[in-house]
Amino acid sequence: MNLKSAIKGRGAQLNVPNRFFELSHEMRDDFLEFCRKEGEVSDKNKTRYLEVFPKTIVNKVESPDVGMTYSMNSYQGCEHGCIYCYARNSHEYWGYSAGLDFERRILVKKDAPKLLEAQLKKKKWKAHPIVMSGNTDCYQPAEKQFEITRQCLEVFLKYRHPVGIITKNALILRDLDLLEKLGKDNLVSVNMSITSLSEDTRRILEPRTTTIKKRLETVKVLSENGIPVNVMLAPIIPSINSHEILPLAKVASEHGALSIAHTIVRLNGAIGEIFKDWIYKTMPDRSEKVLHQIESCHGGSLNDSRYRTRMRGEGKIAEQINNLVKLARLKYFKNKTMPKLNLNLHEEFKDGQLKLF
Repeated sequence: MNLKSAIKGRGAQLNVPNRFFELSHEMRDDFLEFCRKEGEVSDKNKTRYLEVFPKTIVNKVESPDVGMTYSMNSYQGCEHGCIYCYARNSHEYWGYSAGLDFERRILVKKDAPKLLEAQLKKKKWKAHPIVMSGNTDCYQPAEKQFEITRQCLEVFLKYRHPVGIITKNALILRDLDLLEKLGKDNLVSVNMSITSLSEDTRRILEPRTTTIKKRLETVKVLSENGIPVNVMLAPIIPSINSHEILPLAKVASEHGALSIAHTIVRLNGAIGEIFKDWIYKTMPDRSEKVLHQIESCHGGSLNDSRYRTRMRGEGKIAEQINNLVKLARLKYFKNKTMPKLNLNLHEEFKDGQLKLF
């Protein structure tokens, strides 16, 4: 498929069947031909925002190799459209496809700030970093309209509670005023995802994300304002961005990042089919090579759910990637470390103000 004929601004190019549903939708050729003859659009490719009403917002993370204990997500689904996103599978639990639905049916949790405040006020709750965007980006395009993430940051500040943020969007700078206040008490850290220095690669991997230039500028601004930043080189995809590890690490360090982290891509559940369809259409010349190299990192499969192994992979290619990251840390982050977030203030601000007695 020529990229000009791709579904504009989307990563996935199809809606795979939901594994929990017996029935599925199919776009038939005769329907497409009818639309062509009638001059009608078969797919308007519009994003829809749908409000949902969860009872809680803070989730305990049971996975031992994710690097967080608690997370929260203001949105389900993500308009960024990253083709490799592990969160795609979670959209099936909401009754949607992990493919195009994940990018075009965004579930909005407007009550998130109230639910968060209720959680932080519980007598039994003890301060522990809560990571925003454990699943989907809290600064995706929907945030520009709904400002749920900003409202949640106001809650974290009110109760002096530590918060981590994962994003790949420069929209985070809109909230620099709150981040600076949190940063003064060492209550916030940011993980900025940067997977490539090539705009061509970014456009096809992550079609509705902030440009690489703006992401690097965001790392610099945050760092200059006392907010610690870790750059996530995630995921590393063999023969797509694996050759960029050292250049990425160098530029991240130069822009003020204090550390880097990485994962090796794994394509669990419906993501394997979505990714294969995408790479056959966008990179037909190297599709088989990339897929075979991913398989070689995960015991011959695109899937990998083994704790301690799934994130780093195994085999020669995975070993080369992991060694390059180690080298990058030694070369560019030798005297840098991410500070631990402050857990000591929250108890004094349990009621939203300093306890005097």
